[in-house]
Amino acid sequence: MPQPEPVLVFDACHVGVILRTVLSVELLMGVGAMFVTNDVIAWFSLLAIITGAALPAALLWLVVACALKKPLQKLTRLGQWASGMVLGSLAGLYGCALLVWVGFINNAPWIASAVSGALIAAGLVAALIWRAQQRTPASAAARLTELQSRIRPHFLFNTLNSAIALVRAEPAKAEMLLEDLSELFRSALVDQGDAVTLSQEIELAKRYLEIEGVRFGERLRVEWAIDSSTLLAKLPPLLLQPLVENAVKHGVEPSTSGADVKISTQKRGSAIVIKITNTAPGGQGHAGHGVALQNVQDRLRLLHDVQASFRCTWVNGIYQVRMEIPA
Repeated sequence: MPQPEPVLVFDACHVGVILRTVLSVELLMGVGAMFVTNDVIAWFSLLAIITGAALPAALLWLVVACALKKPLQKLTRLGQWASGMVLGSLAGLYGCALLVWVGFINNAPWIASAVSGALIAAGLVAALIWRAQQRTPASAAARLTELQSRIRPHFLFNTLNSAIALVRAEPAKAEMLLEDLSELFRSALVDQGDAVTLSQEIELAKRYLEIEGVRFGERLRVEWAIDSSTLLAKLPPLLLQPLVENAVKHGVEPSTSGADVKISTQKRGSAIVIKITNTAPGGQGHAGHGVALQNVQDRLRLLHDVQASFRCTWVNGIYQVRMEIPA
């Protein structure tokens, strides 16, 4: 049996991880300063001094952890903890050395600085381990649940019925339909890792829409507006197809006249904007539980953290899902 791929714990390069680390360290320094000061002015003065040492030390730890994330990934979990704490001790000593160098302290607390750095680093490692575990299926049961949510049974039955109806009249079209269905199943069953390219997601969504096009005919009107410079952007696997499926289910299916579905991508500075828009001539219809949309939002946030955004809007009979991810 193949061994599972090691979890990338020291993925400290994300903007969200850096921001939370800086805020956490600053909060700890602020609370610590309260123990040795009696008034607000003295507290602010002391906090400014220790911030000048603590923040460079914390950023140094993040830079080193980010640079060494692949070698550290190969260590055992205990080795990862030990490495993080050793780096934390060195960062603490670095911060203490900064205070000595600028002349703020004379009797340098070297041991206390090293121990404090190690303990803070232990907390950071714990947070990074938790974050890594959130990006990895916890068990076979969790993976089964995820798989079941990807394939709706009645979609499978409708597709097979469409293929059966086409076998005699248009065998070539029936063969293409089954090939598209096979590709959807392959993508659902194969573990594709944490991320795939936007190009792969678009190709899969096109296959899905071709299948539904056989079923709905002229009722399904699809428009693509894809910026070629966005195709290499990273997304969690099987993220786009459920959103397109949602547009068909709530826009096309309830309406006798059908609906328009538009998928567009655009590069704006350092961000990629992805929009899935559908008209809804039949109205909003029955509101779902929002599980699929919440799943998409959660997985997007786990991959890109604060650099990703996800928003749904309903305006004048048009429903739109808008995502923003780093380029």
